[in-house]
Parts: sequence; C-alpha cells; structure tokens
Amino acid sequence: MWNDLLVFEPIYQQRPWGGRRMQSLLGRELPADQERYGESWEICDREKEQSYTRLADGQLLSLHELWTSHREEVFGTSLLDHPARRFPLLLKILDASEVLSIQVHPPQGIAETLGGEPKTEMWHVAAASPGAKIYAGLRPGVQRDDFEQAIHEGTVAECVQELTPTAGDTLFIPSGLIHAIGAGLVIYELQQNSDTTYRVFDWNRIMPDGQPRELHIAESMQSIDFSMTAPALLPAQEDQATIQCENFEVWQRAELPGSQLREGQGRNLMIAIISGALELGGKSWTAGTTALVPAALSQERRQALRIEPGTRWLEMRIPDAMR
Repeated sequence: MWNDLLVFEPIYQQRPWGGRRMQSLLGRELPADQERYGESWEICDREKEQSYTRLADGQLLSLHELWTSHREEVFGTSLLDHPARRFPLLLKILDASEVLSIQVHPPQGIAETLGGEPKTEMWHVAAASPGAKIYAGLRPGVQRDDFEQAIHEGTVAECVQELTPTAGDTLFIPSGLIHAIGAGLVIYELQQNSDTTYRVFDWNRIMPDGQPRELHIAESMQSIDFSMTAPALLPAQEDQATIQCENFEVWQRAELPGSQLREGQGRNLMIAIISGALELGGKSWTAGTTALVPAALSQERRQALRIEPGTRWLEMRIPDAMR
C-alpha cells in the first residue's frame, strides 16, 4: 500500500502579482488560460485548503487523513507523539511576475496575542530573471523610529536590504523578519502551516478599484523584530543541510547516480524536483514533481536511478526533536 511516492493534486491560487511560469518552467497545466497564478499549494493540511492523493488501490486520501490515521506508515514512529493536530508544514511554489508587498509573519507569542499563526519559512530560488531582487531584513542602522517615519513618508523600501538571487540560492526567513519577493522569481517555499501575513508596505500601488491595498501597520509593528540581523543568500550546497531549524530541515541534492534519499525507511520526508528528471520508487519523475515519501517505503525503492544531467531536487523533513 505504501510502495509509491504520494503525489498530491496542486491547489492553485490566483494572485494579481502572479504569472504562468509554473506552466512554462515546470510543465504544469494551469486551470484557466490568461489568468495569473501566483501560488500552488503543493502539500497542505488546512481546514479550507486540503491536499488529496490517490493511492495505487484507488483510495483518495487527504493529507489530514494521512497525518491522523496513517502516521506511522507515512511519517514514521519518531513523529507518533507529535502534538500538531494538522500536518505542521506547508509546501508552496510561488511565481512572482510583479513585486509582492513588504510583509512580516508574527513570532509565536505575538501571533497568539494578535489571533494569528506563527510562520517561519525558507525560500529556494528555482528561477530568477536578470536583475530580480529579494527584499529581506532591515538595512544596518534602521531603528523603530526610522521605520515608523518611513511608513509615514511612503519610503519603507529604502529601509529594507536588497539581495540579488540566482537559481539554486536559498534564504531562511524566521518569523519577525521583514521581507518581500521581487518580480521575476519562481520560488519553492517551505513554511510552518500558517496563513498569517501582515503587509506593512505595498509600493504605493493603487488597486483596480482605485484604492490602495489594505495594510496591517499596527500588527506589523508588533511583529517586526528590530534586533534581527539581515540574512544572506545561501548558495547551493549539494548533500549538505542547507537549512536546519526547529520547524524543518532542508537539503539540496544534485545528480549523483545511485544516490539514496537522505532519510531511510521509517523516516518522514518530502521531495521537490526542481529541474531534470530521475527514477525513484519504480517511476520516473520530472521537474515540478513534489511528493511525500512514505516512511514505509523500502530502502531499495529509495534509490534514485537514471538521473538526467542537470537534475536538482530538495529533500525536506520535520526534525525528530520538534515537539
């Protein structure tokens, strides 16, 4: 029953800043022509957005059912006593044809006060147009008073560090860090299972209805950690843990014929194929594939075979120590 990778039906989200590169870059069949799709929720267990997979025997199961009723077989014994009511991570693909708002996600204590959910995340850059930017962290010397004045003057962007990413770069974004995705980027985002975002600045844009977009100034000011050091982009480091935090661990992998998945039988694991193609679990998988690797999948079927040149993928998991 658990001899195959578990692939879920993507949940596409239309966004005014989105595009259609998930179709051209990853071979996706987007639901409607000419519409802008900014997000694809790939592995998601939320009350109103739920991932579904069909097993080899024809059963259609939700991610929530896998987490609550098949945890040992799919996620391993080390997570049997995990307290989360829902699968605690959310994997997305983002396509930004325009710059997103400058925003922040609340840390745990602040989220509880504001009635939201905490959210730490990481971004892996799958594609970057020339000159594309990521905005992350305050510039050196920017204090709370400076930032409040910039909000009043509409110059918040001048307070935020600019980074120029290339494909393969990764960025860790803890809750409390101010950030924005620039135009021209396709990004894989792994995050805590949260949908709480506070927008502090939207580039002084006017929406089609003639009004500026709603902002969350008070909530943002409570959530921004003004003592946090601005982050740096992490270049590709194949077969090394790129990100390790209390919420998730991420490795970047590259073409190594005969490679075994990092986690063996009995362990929880997600994969995302960024480019190329490989054979895994008895099937061939191409760029754009995201999947859960069942903990019960045999060690033999965890070997990556027939790897095309240029193939790159991510392996992601919940740390055993996360409680």
